Amino acid sequence: MTNPTDGRIDLVLVHPGGRKQVYQTLADDLTAVEPPLWCRLIADYCRTRGHRVAIIDSEADSLDPAAVALRIAELDPRLVALVVYGHQPSASTQSLPAAGAVARAVKDAAPHRPIILIGGHAAALPERTLREEAVDFVATGEGPVTVDALLRALPTDLVDVIADVPGLAFWQDTEGGERVVRRSAPAPLVEDLDGALSGDAWDLLPMDKYRAHNWQCFGDMDRRMPYASIYTTLGCPYKCSFCCINAPFGKNGYRFRSPASVISEIDILIERYGVRTFKIVDEMFVLNERHVTAICEALIPRNEALGGALNFWAYARVDTVKPAMLAMLRRAGVRWLALGIESGSKHVRDGAKKALRSEDIVGIVRAIQEAGINVIGNYIFGLPDDDLDSMRETLDLAKELNCEFANFYSAMAYPGSPLYNQALEKEWDLPESWSGYSQHSYDCKPLATEKLSAADVLRFRDAAFTEYFTNPRYLKMVDQRFGDATSRHIRSMTRHTLRRKLLDEDDALQERAIG
Repeated sequence: MTNPTDGRIDLVLVHPGGRKQVYQTLADDLTAVEPPLWCRLIADYCRTRGHRVAIIDSEADSLDPAAVALRIAELDPRLVALVVYGHQPSASTQSLPAAGAVARAVKDAAPHRPIILIGGHAAALPERTLREEAVDFVATGEGPVTVDALLRALPTDLVDVIADVPGLAFWQDTEGGERVVRRSAPAPLVEDLDGALSGDAWDLLPMDKYRAHNWQCFGDMDRRMPYASIYTTLGCPYKCSFCCINAPFGKNGYRFRSPASVISEIDILIERYGVRTFKIVDEMFVLNERHVTAICEALIPRNEALGGALNFWAYARVDTVKPAMLAMLRRAGVRWLALGIESGSKHVRDGAKKALRSEDIVGIVRAIQEAGINVIGNYIFGLPDDDLDSMRETLDLAKELNCEFANFYSAMAYPGSPLYNQALEKEWDLPESWSGYSQHSYDCKPLATEKLSAADVLRFRDAAFTEYFTNPRYLKMVDQRFGDATSRHIRSMTRHTLRRKLLDEDDALQERAIG
């Protein structure tokens, strides 16, 4: 329990950021700056249980690790929580270097200040994380229950008390003087999303600092701010080989907030903060028709009252989008749907447990576009069954679909995904550092396949990005749909060249071989 005689902050939650390292020059004005969902959820969970809580969003406030450590010292909390979730599940791993730098800065300033690290990466690799990072504890699950219990156990050095905190990896000294990692029993998942994880902690965030992705506001870039992200479900029932979404939850599953709770939060954001541009962070929003319909039916009159100004984007699957729902989604303010198309090759999609037919993909994309909703096509190069021909097939499909935006990824074996376990079992060559798991970082290193080197995959991915976004057919569509200013913006975007260590090294090897 908190100490009523002392006015200290109990908990400081830190969103460590590291956008520059993750995105290079793209971080300046193209990427989103998104409110940290799990900082907000854990803050609300702990605050409603009597703990005094603060959030430091170092990404939004552009704070380096030393500045974060200074703020923490000023707040003097009983516990620091580094929350390493991200814009999407894979972002947890690539954000770990930034979190590690913050942890070291905090420990340099106050060696005895306890730190817990939370997030998808930590939940997937708790013991390794504890050994590698300057932290005292690691959450082996999603975090809220563990943090609350740990706050109630501190301050104490009694191992049996700490061991009673569920969902924790921690250090213990043995009788022989050896320091070993112990794990407590798993923490239960929070099922009461409306009450316990409503996330009503917007007052702790710098709400004037958040901005949407550039593409979400094609045609009107001034609407990138103010911006907010909300959730309506947690988890995912699917088992795609490359995805690590369920690492902190321990199983595939799908937990729902009530539509009333979702709408109440949206109303707060509209009325209190003037937000019109939203992201729905659910891994799969367009899935349960009853849930989606209830939310959309409540949003429609709000969108109409605002003159159609609401702009939501959300994830869907080709096989979960029902054409009959599309008009409703658009009236509710859903302007963008992101589809995981992944590959143009049915054989490669089947290997990734993404069994879709190409004709279904084309049909659904066209139906979405005809409903007035823009499509983001997500594609992956270098899945285990890929070769140059199948990757070319993927790029050709992307160009045929001509979605309003596209994301091109290299296959990565993210910790917590089935692909990571497969990579360890087969001793595949993985990135040397956690930042190497970022799609856009200098040291990005995707998986090699049986027929392609990691450099082959990365080179194809970067070339595919340029080929897609400089395609005259695409630029003509953008100009017609969003206006000349947006097509000029796209041309400017393609002038950003990502530096790649792997490609520099590969080019040097080839030059020496020729020489």
